[in-house]
Amino acid sequence: MRGRSLIGLGILALALAAAPFVVPNSYYLDIIIRMCINAVIVLSLNLLVGYAGQISLGHAGFVGLGAYASAVLPSHFGWHPLLALAAGAVGTGLLALLVARPILKLKGHYLAMATLGLGIIINIVIRNESEWTGGPDGMPVPSMELFGYELMRDTQWYWVVAVLLLLSVWGALNLIDSPFGRALRGLHGSEIASQVVGVDVPRYKTAVFVLSAVAASIMGSVLAHYVGFVTPEVANFFHSIELVTMVVVGGMASVFGSVLGAVLLTALPQALATFEGWEIVVFGAILMLCMIFLPRGLVPTLAARLRVGD
Repeated sequence: MRGRSLIGLGILALALAAAPFVVPNSYYLDIIIRMCINAVIVLSLNLLVGYAGQISLGHAGFVGLGAYASAVLPSHFGWHPLLALAAGAVGTGLLALLVARPILKLKGHYLAMATLGLGIIINIVIRNESEWTGGPDGMPVPSMELFGYELMRDTQWYWVVAVLLLLSVWGALNLIDSPFGRALRGLHGSEIASQVVGVDVPRYKTAVFVLSAVAASIMGSVLAHYVGFVTPEVANFFHSIELVTMVVVGGMASVFGSVLGAVLLTALPQALATFEGWEIVVFGAILMLCMIFLPRGLVPTLAARLRVGD
């Protein structure tokens, strides 16, 4: 791990440690918890899209699989929440492994359409299997138990998701500096060149796709237990687009860009709520300005300008 990455990780750790003591009330703590959950999901998606160059428009489907595993298995079969979370992650990983080879043979907008189709299929199954999932109305999720204690208060959930975010950032920083991470960046640059130097392209593409799906499933389970209720909206197309937008705005192939993009786009709709019906217009205008003046995303663009300034 490089020096700048260590500094960034230290700043993030300090910010996470201070956050619950400076927020004025539980409303803001709830937003920060959702920021942390989104940041881990976006980070997993950035490994696939930003580093490996594989477009995915169905990532919310994997979030939904994890969320509904944590709702269905404890409610209908009496599974322990942690066991249901693990089962959801394993099941999502197996599904991703099954579809990865045929889907990842595609490129560009063909790949985008294939992943979009996968996400839509997952969402339709969740909506139609109303006997198990509650259909469009959703279903309640039992509380999470850790070491015999139920996680009920926002402060308890905050420390859980803060630790998960810190571990995810630390793991991603080490991953991208490893031979695996260098192979992913090579895939993004040129798959043919990567094959020439001995990179097993299908294997690496499959591995990052499965890793990204499993991480999304785990955080979907965390989100479901935190909220206490889950609906099919967690797996819909618009949620997938929101996640991709967080990647792009924060910065493609940037670990800390993933965190910043998730933070900004989780908080922005709340901040724009005072515009009374115009918030979507203002939100879209802000995104357009970001893409015009910060085309590589916030963190990579600002980092490049600071280096030029030096």
